[in-house]
Amino acid sequence: MTAKLIGSTTLELLRGDLTQQDVDAIVNAANSSLLGGGGVDGAIHRAGGPQILEECRAIRARQGCLDVGRAVITSGGRLKARHVIHTVGPVYHRAAGQAPRQLAQCYQRSLDLAAEHGLRTVAFPSISTGAYGYPVADAARVAVHHVKAWIEQHPGALDRVRLVQFSAADHASYRTALGELK
Repeated sequence: MTAKLIGSTTLELLRGDLTQQDVDAIVNAANSSLLGGGGVDGAIHRAGGPQILEECRAIRARQGCLDVGRAVITSGGRLKARHVIHTVGPVYHRAAGQAPRQLAQCYQRSLDLAAEHGLRTVAFPSISTGAYGYPVADAARVAVHHVKAWIEQHPGALDRVRLVQFSAADHASYRTALGELK
């Protein structure tokens, strides 16, 4: 694990399985339907069980599909994490130059939601880098930069933010991005 202290908040990088994180909330790289899917989304729904899907269906019934960059929260079902924050990242080739801003919104709104609910620890996947095609090195820079900026703008709001990468190659990209921070 690699970590950097920003004020009183620890920003951590970890290669591992997001669904196994024992934190207040994990972030789901959801699709706009909120009804589960592949990749991280599918893994979270499988590990967390039907309660998460039921809560997502209720949210969708109230507000419709979730727009890119937005976030909502459910319980964690059977996960170690007590909550799941669902956010929709940009599809890289469809974002028409808006991908960095949209991806940054995913991190910012997810962290805002965690703070609003009094959560202290949050773990993120590498949002939009799977089927949505965002280049990992670029996504890592957006993630690390915007998480750091959020922590600096909200001192003491969170104890720990963990960025979890499943593959060694992705983890190396995030370590590089963390090393570029001033």
